[in-house]
Amino acid sequence: MIWWLYFIGFVYTFLMFLFIFGLYKVADFFPKKTTPKTTFSIVIPFRNEAVHLPVLLSSIEKLNYPIHLFEIIFVDDASDDASVKVIKTFISTSLNDRSTPINIEIIKNIRISNSPKKDAITTAIKQAKNQWILTTDADCIVPENWLLTLDAFIQQKQPKMVVAPVKYKAKNTFLAQFQLLDFLSLQGATISGFGIDNPFLCNGANLAYRKDAFLEFNGFEGNNTIASGDDIFLFEKFVEEDSKNVQFIKSTAATVTTFPVKNWKDLINQRVRWAAKTSNYRLSTGKWIGAIVFLTNISLVIGFFLSVLQQLPWFVLIVFFLLKLGLDFFFFFKTASFFKQQKSVIRWVVISSLVYPFFSVWVVLQSLFFNYQWKGRSFKK
Repeated sequence: MIWWLYFIGFVYTFLMFLFIFGLYKVADFFPKKTTPKTTFSIVIPFRNEAVHLPVLLSSIEKLNYPIHLFEIIFVDDASDDASVKVIKTFISTSLNDRSTPINIEIIKNIRISNSPKKDAITTAIKQAKNQWILTTDADCIVPENWLLTLDAFIQQKQPKMVVAPVKYKAKNTFLAQFQLLDFLSLQGATISGFGIDNPFLCNGANLAYRKDAFLEFNGFEGNNTIASGDDIFLFEKFVEEDSKNVQFIKSTAATVTTFPVKNWKDLINQRVRWAAKTSNYRLSTGKWIGAIVFLTNISLVIGFFLSVLQQLPWFVLIVFFLLKLGLDFFFFFKTASFFKQQKSVIRWVVISSLVYPFFSVWVVLQSLFFNYQWKGRSFKK
């Protein structure tokens, strides 16, 4: 076991140095002053989001972008709460309060596959009027200059897909901060992938792509039997076609904010949902990185029990843990610097690092052998 810890420690160290190098390679984007001209169709699927929608709608109302250049398509995925009413109330208020109201439409999801969200996006794209599709979630907050910054990036870089940042707004509790650090690791890995010219992650809460390219790649065809992955599987199609046409916009002005879930049960279901799609990745990079991270965490878990049984010296396990902690801290802190969340790393990284190996191993085992629930529905792996 000692030699295995040496080996996996070396591999993990190499991976983290590669990630840290990737973070430094991606420069912040500062838009040049341009006349807005990109047209966006913003697609927002929702199911029972009456609690979160007012915050999203409030942020939409503040968008700093010519109204004739964007439309918003809400896709109702069989909500049975007041979600539709909340949106309709906002639309009627907008009609009364603005000389030119925001173009908002609510449509019903047309289910054709095992993935409600992919169906919702496909349904919206079929009637989207504009050249760029921009997806976000109903439990998000969009920044005021979101569209303005994306437009400048698109005009300057001429991509076919833009991967944009997402951050958590978390309370100062262990559960919330634990999720924030976990999410920072995913965002850091996303940015790093672009920095080393090997992109492998994105997030559908802030993802833009050309409508004509989506249609050319036949949308989600080929992976619509998998419930999740409305972002990553489409992203992989774009990357396989030409990775240079897929670019990351590192800008706080383009960063969407979302929120952690409120209990451990929902967190495990959410992470199981994310982990369940990993085996279906087409790009090998994500699989290899996931395997290295999992082997590192399960090594810590096994090492802990072996130390309890006095089969492994505690000193060896502690050195291995401190090595991982040091690498993670540097990586988290560098990522958090972009999101202005360094205090969370300093305060919570040690206790989160103690819990995370057990949490991640449990999530992976759950994703391999059990179904999961999300938004009141049960899904198979």
